Amino acid sequence: MKTRMQPIGNAWQKLPRVVRDLSNDLSKKIDLAMLGADTVLDRQVLEVIKDPLTHMVRNSADHGIESPADRKAAGKPEKGTIRLSAYHEGGSITIEVADDGKGLNLATIRRRAIERGIASEAEVERMSDAQAAKFIFHPGFSTAAAITSVSGRGVGMAVVKTNIELIGGTVDIRSEQGKGTVFTIKIALTLAIVSALIVISNDHRFAIPQQAVMELVRVAPGAENGIERINGTAVLRLRERLQPIVPLSRVMGLSDTEDANEGFVVVTQVAQQRFGIFVNGVFHTEEIVVKPMSSKLRHIQLFSGNTILGTALWF
Repeated sequence: MKTRMQPIGNAWQKLPRVVRDLSNDLSKKIDLAMLGADTVLDRQVLEVIKDPLTHMVRNSADHGIESPADRKAAGKPEKGTIRLSAYHEGGSITIEVADDGKGLNLATIRRRAIERGIASEAEVERMSDAQAAKFIFHPGFSTAAAITSVSGRGVGMAVVKTNIELIGGTVDIRSEQGKGTVFTIKIALTLAIVSALIVISNDHRFAIPQQAVMELVRVAPGAENGIERINGTAVLRLRERLQPIVPLSRVMGLSDTEDANEGFVVVTQVAQQRFGIFVNGVFHTEEIVVKPMSSKLRHIQLFSGNTILGTALWF
């Protein structure tokens, strides 16, 4: 395993020159700060994230950082900063691409989403700022006024999201108008071996990555932790906080019913979203060797990989 691990700084080597060239092309003053370059991760993961990181840095330079005149008018230093950082967190690695620019124009993003028919006006109005910001990952979506050699075609961020999700990672956005934007990527340290929780649903076994599991809750009618229904939707009241519940059997097409009353709820957190996955039983945690999905099965977004154990073939 150690021979597979390489410092993430190997994927950052070209970025100072990329930022320097963009500074000249865009007539902006941009400084690149890199923290945690010695953080190690799997070589295969490193190859996959190299291009997405480059695009995100280019995006921050073009869309995020303002011109020196605009920054001065806003009371900021003329030189903008893009901060690239990486650190270990549990069994995963977190990579942040942050800038101190103007932040995302959420009003424009919402308007473009309606114009392109991605969502209705009513749906957009109900969305939080964090949800609306994720429209930028939609294929063909761009807020640029014109297509340039740097951006405007609306394909870059869609490819970033696709590549990161291909290795089982997540990407999240935090943006504040006038102060900047932070993209947070969370991915497994290695594609080779991960710790997984083995669960059962309708006599089928599935593996849930341990890094996404917050806690396990046993539920039963009349018990302290029971399933409630609000407007027909199953929820779990856990320490006075309502968690939406997704029955795994229904998601997998194993059952048409939502009879989630007795069993286990796997409280899961993916990016900033927390929810419960209802399963019939829980086995144990196990270190599994994850194999990438076959090219013929990659369109099935429910699965990030598969593994062969001594007892059966599990997805």
